[in-house]
Amino acid sequence: MRKHDCSPVFIVFSFDVTIPLLDHLGFTSFPASLLTTPSGATPASSSSKTFCSFCGRENDATARYCSDCGKPLTTSAALVQAAYAPATPASVVPKGGEGAGGRREAPGALVRCRKCGNMTAAALPFCGHCGTRIGERVSVSTRAPSAAAIGGEGEAVSAGPRISVLDEEGYPAKYFALDRGEAIVGRGDADIRFDFDVYLSPLHARLDMDEGVLTLRDLGSRNGSWVFIEQPTKLIDSDLILVGSQVIRFRRLGYPGPHPPDADATRRMGSVTPPVHVAVLEQLRADGSVRDVFHLSPGRSALLGRETGDWVFPYDQTMSGKHAEIVSEDIEFFVHDAGSRNGVAMSVRGDRELKKGQRFLLGDQILRVESV
Repeated sequence: MRKHDCSPVFIVFSFDVTIPLLDHLGFTSFPASLLTTPSGATPASSSSKTFCSFCGRENDATARYCSDCGKPLTTSAALVQAAYAPATPASVVPKGGEGAGGRREAPGALVRCRKCGNMTAAALPFCGHCGTRIGERVSVSTRAPSAAAIGGEGEAVSAGPRISVLDEEGYPAKYFALDRGEAIVGRGDADIRFDFDVYLSPLHARLDMDEGVLTLRDLGSRNGSWVFIEQPTKLIDSDLILVGSQVIRFRRLGYPGPHPPDADATRRMGSVTPPVHVAVLEQLRADGSVRDVFHLSPGRSALLGRETGDWVFPYDQTMSGKHAEIVSEDIEFFVHDAGSRNGVAMSVRGDRELKKGQRFLLGDQILRVESV
């Protein structure tokens, strides 16, 4: 008679607890405390902080959304992105009593989110619980402030920087005052919003005032942020230049090594002028591919224009006859505006300082710094 083995059988299930990587989708990372807590340890206290990897703002550890830019901070928030809601006045509750909505917040005031009902600081533009906009950081006006107002008389004027959006003739059509010294520009739920501009990303760029310096930072937008140059600007590898409607990329090639001599001493045929190319200008299509290339060598300058020059674009009506010039100085190259009508712009990399009177391009909008 066959005996059966009655030994107990244990089945072990293995679960994949890998945290989803959402950074490539534009979402933010988890708090460091959630990633490093050892097994059996107690969770981090509610007093700990986490930083938004998108804008750098410090948030409470219990927040699901960044209170400054509205980006998700957790997996659940990323999967259930807060829907866009129009900016309507929130109910302001000063510490110590109820207050009427719509008025300027007092220091330390709390705001009740119109979507989730949670209380949060009125000084923050987004609710940390659901990501809905709760505050306004920008005042909008269709006319410039009077001299009396700027001097302290008459109507109150914001002490923050003032930005104007220019019309087709180059005149200010609208003014934006950065009441809190910072603002996000975009097509979506932004402080300065152009919902009709299809070239703007929902959250396109950020303006910040810090210690008297106004800076512009691109927020990973599809079309980039551009600042018009006012003087010759040095080019570095991978710089993007906007000439008319053409996006030109500057690329360094470096200096090649010498050719080894041929075994039978036969000389090579070919042009010896210029002796070497050390950089190229690449004309980019809308999909980022290269359409045409112009080579640069030491001591050689290149004039770009619609009618005359070394590189001509007769089909671009936004380009002047002589628009821009790439000038070689020693081993460096500089871009000059050759007196064009629409100017020459450089793509923003990192934080770019803006000065009074300087113009910058976001999407299809040309803006100008009126005051800092």
